Amino acid sequence: MAYGTVNADVIGTSVAGSNLGAGNASIMKNRIINGSMVIDQRNSGGSVTPTDGQYTLDRWVARQTTASKFSVQQNAGSVTLPVGFTNYLGVTSLSAYSVASGDIFQIAQNIEGFNIADLAWGTANAKTITLSFQVYSSLTGTFGGCISNGANNRSYPFTYSIPVASTWTSISITIAGDTTGTWATNNTIGIQVKIGLGVGSTYSASAGAWTAGGYNSATGATSIVGTSGATFYITGVQLEVGSSATGFEYRLYNQELSACQRYYQLTNNFSGSGATSTAAAGLCFWSQMRANPTLGLQGAYSLTDGYALDYTQSSASIAVNATGAINNVGAYTLLSNLSSVTNGRPMYSRFGNTNQITLSAEL
Repeated sequence: MAYGTVNADVIGTSVAGSNLGAGNASIMKNRIINGSMVIDQRNSGGSVTPTDGQYTLDRWVARQTTASKFSVQQNAGSVTLPVGFTNYLGVTSLSAYSVASGDIFQIAQNIEGFNIADLAWGTANAKTITLSFQVYSSLTGTFGGCISNGANNRSYPFTYSIPVASTWTSISITIAGDTTGTWATNNTIGIQVKIGLGVGSTYSASAGAWTAGGYNSATGATSIVGTSGATFYITGVQLEVGSSATGFEYRLYNQELSACQRYYQLTNNFSGSGATSTAAAGLCFWSQMRANPTLGLQGAYSLTDGYALDYTQSSASIAVNATGAINNVGAYTLLSNLSSVTNGRPMYSRFGNTNQITLSAEL
């Protein structure tokens, strides 16, 4: 009996010339979370002019050395998307800024070490990966980005070309795994994926090779922030094992949301009692996160005693007893700036409250 050749690195599909997965992966091959830009818990599709280190769409952080040079919005500009996608991350330049040598403007995603441990980077068995995405810009030319470790002392700058303006272009960049350096395999930063929007010479290096140091883009890359009104849109971001890009891995919406909630969540879940005449203390529970989260509020929070009175904060303020957390799943919470609270009276979230408690365990 004759047997066909089996390729253990891919799983074939009924579509000619296509396959699912690479390396040993058949599901969850994409190490990027929210690569199709469908989750935007913080802004619900609204535009934001981010500060340095501020998260925009879920898992995508904005970095900048000078404020107010670009905005970020889900589906900014409302252009037609590539087939199979419904959302993108849109960057718009807010001025014609001349990038100085020490400047950094970028969007980036930090990948948790647990999710890249199998790559064996930092060893002789380091696996090759391919980064792919769809990009659309009002500018043309050579653009840049970088892959770095969490310590920012190992970097691989890369370039890619956008030859036609205002047209979706498929990008694929293959990178041999780093056989040296330290790459975290725990719940800290394993890999940083950086997409340059304008990076100065101090933080740029030659493309196409691993190098010591913390770089953010490739030398000579086009600056988005250098042209007022310039746009840069990206979606379908995938980082996978293997030397070629395979089809984008679509995940169910609830799966993508759950993956994002390991790092950021919104909740109305509060149950406690009056602690003082102006505060209520109790428990706030959430699904397990990467680490014990920092709590905050989106707007003033509303509580009820379930009987006669409703309470709304005069301003948004929250305090947390972090030692109350159990396996990163709950904490004692104090909501203040209330009035006429009866000490010891049971209190819980008021039905219909649109403001929420925020929980962040971002990398």
